[in-house]
Amino acid sequence: MSEHWYEDETGSMVRPYTVTRGRTRPAAEHPVDLMSRVTAVAGEGDRTGPRLDHARSSLLELVRRGARPVAEIAADADLPLTVVRVLLVDLVEAGLVRVSAPPADQGSHDPTLLREIADRLREI
Repeated sequence: MSEHWYEDETGSMVRPYTVTRGRTRPAAEHPVDLMSRVTAVAGEGDRTGPRLDHARSSLLELVRRGARPVAEIAADADLPLTVVRVLLVDLVEAGLVRVSAPPADQGSHDPTLLREIADRLREI
């Protein structure tokens, strides 16, 4: 993303509670997990939908670049995850994006990989 909402030395230029209009939780009950996949709703490319502020329109532009998990969107937007969750639910309510549950775990845990992760964590 070419523009970001944080100054490197001073921190946030806009406080998160301002971006979310004072909300710390989404206005509606939509499950938004870290690994939930966010997709732009087809047919909204003409921008004739609801008028969005800078934060929401920037987030929508990120989603339109391709479906991706919530955690990745938060990292790309350089915003706290709680803020991204609130904004994404706003976009869901506006009919501009769809949030899909993360893929169901099909019991494909690799015991070797899990042991390696545990060993690396112990090293830290």
